[in-house]
Amino acid sequence: MTEPFGATSTTDEVLAGIDLSGKRVLVTGVSAGLGVETARALVAHGAQVVGAARDLAKARAATAPVAAAAKNGASLELIELDLASLASVRKASQALVADGRTFDVVIANAGVMASPFGHTADGFETQFGTNHLGHFVFVNRIASLIAPGGRLVNVSSSGHRFADVDLDDPNFERGDYDPWQAYGRSKTANILFAVEFDRRHQARGVRATALHPGGIQTELGRHLPENALEQMLERINAELAAEGKPPFQFKTVPQGAATSVWAGVVADAADVGGKYCENCHVSAITDGLINPISEGVRSYALDAEHAKALWRKSEEMVGEVFSA
Repeated sequence: MTEPFGATSTTDEVLAGIDLSGKRVLVTGVSAGLGVETARALVAHGAQVVGAARDLAKARAATAPVAAAAKNGASLELIELDLASLASVRKASQALVADGRTFDVVIANAGVMASPFGHTADGFETQFGTNHLGHFVFVNRIASLIAPGGRLVNVSSSGHRFADVDLDDPNFERGDYDPWQAYGRSKTANILFAVEFDRRHQARGVRATALHPGGIQTELGRHLPENALEQMLERINAELAAEGKPPFQFKTVPQGAATSVWAGVVADAADVGGKYCENCHVSAITDGLINPISEGVRSYALDAEHAKALWRKSEEMVGEVFSA
């Protein structure tokens, strides 16, 4: 990969000169933020996009300009998908399988962050159940629709550094709940899911990767207490100053969505398969104490045996077994 892309690259810069005509892409979470921008960029370059969202009315309003601008074979259609309800997940996946049309890329973008303690419709801790288990069941149920040469892109986060998954207590039934620890567990699970999905499907030419989009101000932060973001930024900037680095700057939404489209349709599949990406490149493993906005992925998030164990635990929790 020799493209000169980085933290400030936008979706349109990453896709410059790329014709996605005839490509079909599924994106979850198209009612706001990164999901809408990801869909917009793909449609603008000729792709047929299926956008999934829990609130269809909100998604229709948010993506109306995207649908209106579609031309020359590009399109945007919406489906209902509530990742916090396995009944909704199974209904949506069943409809897609019955339709039978294949996808070149699936971008698992939807999620929640640092939410108060709660449970999904099926009794799972909200963040683990929504961010991981909902996508785990949905993607596996439509895996046969990902065409050879296709890809799965899981939108994770540098927040995976907050915590490894806890396979003994995934629902915080014994431990005290911490919203950031729960978020970290779910984002680590996103990466491990990609690692094992990649292992299981690469023989048929399907690869999987995970990524951190960067720090972006979107609806994802709606659960944060007042002033929590400001306090976090103060700590981060103090650490950066001590390292002789400039203050943290948020990415724009087009910059944040750039790594998703880069990993999905630009990067070489062999380079990103089973890896973790950020700022439009594959990240190195960096264990130890580092600034939370520095680049790098924890080794536990890429551990193959750990990924297999999470897969087995996830199957046990949702009551379904998924073969390669």
